[in-house]
Amino acid sequence: MKAVVGVLLAGLLAGCGTINTVFRDDVVTSDNLKEAESFCAAVPRVYSGVVYDFCLLHGKEARPGQTRDGAQLGFVAVDMAVSAVFDTLMLPYTLYRQHTDGGIEVVGR
Repeated sequence: MKAVVGVLLAGLLAGCGTINTVFRDDVVTSDNLKEAESFCAAVPRVYSGVVYDFCLLHGKEARPGQTRDGAQLGFVAVDMAVSAVFDTLMLPYTLYRQHTDGGIEVVGR
């Protein structure tokens, strides 16, 4: 049982919006949003994980007339909740980075 929980937790953290926006390079975040054909031009660093997930939901696949898989929506909803917790814990750092570096620009949209 512990192994299953560990694998599930590792999988969640690997795709966590906060991990992708705070701990990875800005280019990775920009490339991921370009690949998803997101309509977001930038992601603020404050609560960036939640905004990143929101931007992924509003990508090309979320256009009118197209549907998303229920499992994918469920994963993003759970990830938004987990990202909200991690974003709150990272708030002092992300406030500093927002002030010094600004938001994460999605280049080449």
